[in-house]
Amino acid sequence: MHLNQGTIPGDYQEYLNRKVRWIVAGLFLAFILFIAAISVGAVAIPPLEVFQTLSGITTSEKWDRIIWNVRLPQAVASVIAGIGLSIAGVAMQSILRNPLASPFTLGISSAGAFGAAVSIIFLGTGNMQSTVANPVSISNPYLTTIVAFIFCMLATGVILVMSHIKGASPEVMVLTGVALSSLFSAGVMFLQYFSNDAQLAAVVFWTFGDVGRATWDILPLMALVVGAGTLYFIANRWNYNAIDAGDETAQGLGVNVMQVRLIGMTVAACISAVIVALLGVIGFVGLVCPHMVRRIIGDDQRFLIPGSAVMGAVLLLASDTVARVIVAPYVLPVAVLTAFMGAPVFIFLLFRGYKR
Repeated sequence: MHLNQGTIPGDYQEYLNRKVRWIVAGLFLAFILFIAAISVGAVAIPPLEVFQTLSGITTSEKWDRIIWNVRLPQAVASVIAGIGLSIAGVAMQSILRNPLASPFTLGISSAGAFGAAVSIIFLGTGNMQSTVANPVSISNPYLTTIVAFIFCMLATGVILVMSHIKGASPEVMVLTGVALSSLFSAGVMFLQYFSNDAQLAAVVFWTFGDVGRATWDILPLMALVVGAGTLYFIANRWNYNAIDAGDETAQGLGVNVMQVRLIGMTVAACISAVIVALLGVIGFVGLVCPHMVRRIIGDDQRFLIPGSAVMGAVLLLASDTVARVIVAPYVLPVAVLTAFMGAPVFIFLLFRGYKR
């Protein structure tokens, strides 16, 4: 039987093309949700007017102010935070070879929350304002981010130590994350107990993860860190593919596993720290999105990393849009929606996985 030598490459190319088409479709969906996120709210803005305003054509001064000062920075923050959390989650899952790893489940988000609370209470970076729209704010987001990053790195160090304990299983890693999360959550409550009214309001306000507090002032920092981290993970996609096959296999292929793991966890922790410090704790995005993408396009990091980034932007944009209309005129923090959506989806993914 003669084998057609062109069949296998052609089939493989079609296999890769399907992955690319899925990512492109996700980008198109993200764009639609981006416009919807700007259009939907207490004041409904027609999508055509949104297009015109973003193109520089002012049709209404009121809509122009709402879009540029409120809706657009919020939508951009949703995209950046969704990408960052998903990228950090997929990187941690690959680096630790643990499908349950994410900034939220490993306690890194809770560590960042504790660090931000320390900054707010002891360094005075949270304050009260007289404005109704934004009564509580973080006066020094850069200092808050640095402190949150330090505590994120402490939690990351514990995770890295546990990952090198002989015989440490994924269950041990998850339980370590649960313990860290409980420890830092208790620390936040301890600080809240001894804080004054303004400090307590700032900590509670900050803990409710929400992209609604995003302003143009904090977006450059988020974009810089998330963008640099995403490029780093994409550049190391082949290393992560090798690590997925096992440490010994990766070392046989010339990968410095220890260095890749340490730097990758540091970058992922930095991304998580910046998002947590500026927007609060937004859970399940970094845990659920990589699993959803894996079930569609597989484990190949060449496609899993950009696919997870797209899925993160889609999920957070959709959650933020629904949060603004589900109990209108009240606006829910986006973290509430991600928890409501993420927990059932993750349980379903686990059920389907074990069923298979």
